[in-house]
Amino acid sequence: MQTPRSPLQLPAHASQITVLSIDGGGIRGIIPGTILAFLESELQNNPSTNALLSDICIGTSAAPTYLPAHYFETKDPSGKVRDFNLIDGGVAANNPTLVAISEVSKAINQEGPDSFCMNPMEYGRFLVLSLGTGTAKSEEKYDAEEAAKWGLLGWLTADNSTPLVDVFTQASADMVDFHISTVFQALNSEENYLRIQDDTLTGTLSSVDVATKENLENLVKVGEELLKKPVSRVNMATGVFEPINKMTNEEALIKLAKLLSREMHLREANSAGGN
Repeated sequence: MQTPRSPLQLPAHASQITVLSIDGGGIRGIIPGTILAFLESELQNNPSTNALLSDICIGTSAAPTYLPAHYFETKDPSGKVRDFNLIDGGVAANNPTLVAISEVSKAINQEGPDSFCMNPMEYGRFLVLSLGTGTAKSEEKYDAEEAAKWGLLGWLTADNSTPLVDVFTQASADMVDFHISTVFQALNSEENYLRIQDDTLTGTLSSVDVATKENLENLVKVGEELLKKPVSRVNMATGVFEPINKMTNEEALIKLAKLLSREMHLREANSAGGN
């Protein structure tokens, strides 16, 4: 029985697989956009436009009750139309890094490890960049005594916030970061995984739908300042991001850019040799 081909096309001459993951976050997507702009400059590539990619970005930022759901269509070479009705992917995976890695592993498995000289679980050969869209500053606003008195309405509206939603989204994102970080450390490939996130947003900066010029400009500044901050990991005991070394996110991205550039040249050389 023939295994169906994966829609994810993997490079045939790769020594490493690169994975980019961006969290959902509505208008806060400007923060990872600023980070990517810096990485783009380090790679010295010209950004390309892609209407389908723009549709995906709009769809995955369509947070329910904040921004409208997004509809678009695609056509395959035979002219068959496929409908997409999308909302923010954060309702399922607020930090989609693990989903992205799983998609790559699935594609390798479907195509066959021999096609890429790589096993589906060979994460030590993955280069993963995970970009968060920022979260509200972690504050100990509630305690068990207070929460014990909440009913459904309290869990959804206490203190003009959404405790239940915050718990689900932030906890799931942090658990993904913790899991992937642990796996890469166990494989002695910690430098192959970079997570950049800001958990100190306050006021309108932490909103997902305030699209005023002032707020957009301030979000860009958040991204620029985030580049200067040290590489951090979430402390599972406190839920707060803490520096893991003296390297800044900017320096880590420069290092990643060099790895990506080296990988690109290696693929080109292998491709030329194969021909």
